[in-house]
Amino acid sequence: METRLDRYEGARERKIEQLKQLIKESKYIVFLGGAGVSTESGIPDFRSGEGIFNQESGLSYRPVDIISHSFFEAHPEEFYDFYRRKLLYPKARPNKAHRARVRLEKQGKLKATITQNIDNLHQMAGSTTTIELHGSVFRNYCIECKEKYDLDFIMKTKGVPRCPKCGGIVRPDVVLYEEHLEHENIDNAVKAIKKADLLIIGGTSLTVYPAATFAQFLKSDRVVIINKSSTYLDLQAMLTIHDSIGAVLDEAISKYIPRKKTQAKSTAKKPAAKSTSAKKPAAKSTAKKAAAKSVSNKGKKKE
Repeated sequence: METRLDRYEGARERKIEQLKQLIKESKYIVFLGGAGVSTESGIPDFRSGEGIFNQESGLSYRPVDIISHSFFEAHPEEFYDFYRRKLLYPKARPNKAHRARVRLEKQGKLKATITQNIDNLHQMAGSTTTIELHGSVFRNYCIECKEKYDLDFIMKTKGVPRCPKCGGIVRPDVVLYEEHLEHENIDNAVKAIKKADLLIIGGTSLTVYPAATFAQFLKSDRVVIINKSSTYLDLQAMLTIHDSIGAVLDEAISKYIPRKKTQAKSTAKKPAAKSTSAKKPAAKSTAKKAAAKSVSNKGKKKE
């Protein structure tokens, strides 16, 4: 919910200016984002009024139960029916939030993006520092032979996708309910936050663990919350903005992107040029000797 403070005239503008100043002062920024980052790309979140968990599944099961490990194993047909209809958005493209965050990365300030999303939009926008806590729908693998498949393979198959090589079930490389996150991703996320001098949390209700606890690893109180609804960290954060994350980041993050430094032109050829010119006197000397011999020979013939 929007806070009353955000409704006062000029409140939003002052908060944007404060965010700009925090970004300017920071050298090691980490961004932690959730489903709200992708809603402006047409991908629904999970828990809002229009979120996936509050939509009709089209089956006799609840959405929250369908995307669990036990349901996947017991009812793969129903799982993939729901999965293709509700969780795959191959035409979705990065929005202002993704592009603004990449600008911050290219400016050398954003060192890591920790995402709970599985849509690959951060990477599409150009991110090279994204840590995917819950995997990606763009990666799939056979549970038997581990052969890898892309999203297009899942979209083109019907029913339960089977591996053409061994016949095993091909599953998405995403973390389902009841499954553990990759320890390496958690470790990398925590390491990044421990180094951060500013943590920006956006588009997440902070109700999914362990991501909801990551802020505790920040060594300062420099936390910014950007989310349309309230979170348990709102009152503890240095700055809280209840607004569209795309609009806020696009306005707060400079459009400037530094040019890549070009290498200085090589001067290796100059010594070679001098070496060539140094040989010229020798060539003239050889010519004079030849001329002298010619005169000498002519003299001998006359004698």
